[in-house]
Amino acid sequence: MVPGVDDLPSWLLTQTAAQAGRLVAAEFAAEGARGYHYRLLRSLIDEGPASQADLGRRTGIHFSDVVASLNELTTGGWIARTPDPADRRRNVVTITPTGLHRAEVLATRAAAVQDHLLAPLSQEERAAFVATLTKLLHHLRPHESEE
Repeated sequence: MVPGVDDLPSWLLTQTAAQAGRLVAAEFAAEGARGYHYRLLRSLIDEGPASQADLGRRTGIHFSDVVASLNELTTGGWIARTPDPADRRRNVVTITPTGLHRAEVLATRAAAVQDHLLAPLSQEERAAFVATLTKLLHHLRPHESEE
């Protein structure tokens, strides 16, 4: 028997991801932010200053979207771009003290979305779900787990 669309894991993942994306976008929009902002700020916190190109590679954000998002973050005073002393043609991006606070605010918003999204699951089910998603992602993007 051929399974219905509703029984296909790929369809369920796609539909859930679309709903999750809408929830995140709405929560961040309430702060005047976008998901790219949080990803870029977290990368700067977790991995330190970087060039715009390195930030794109680290976050998986397309370069044109990195530049647009960094422009927005610069306007907000959440990051600073300064010429790289080793190569004046490129900029080094750093997070500012207000950017650290901004990241905390967005982290709180992201946590609220996770709680809403995963509300039907127990803590054990949430942990198992995240572990399963992580395993699938590493399977589908094996080159990233080697970096």
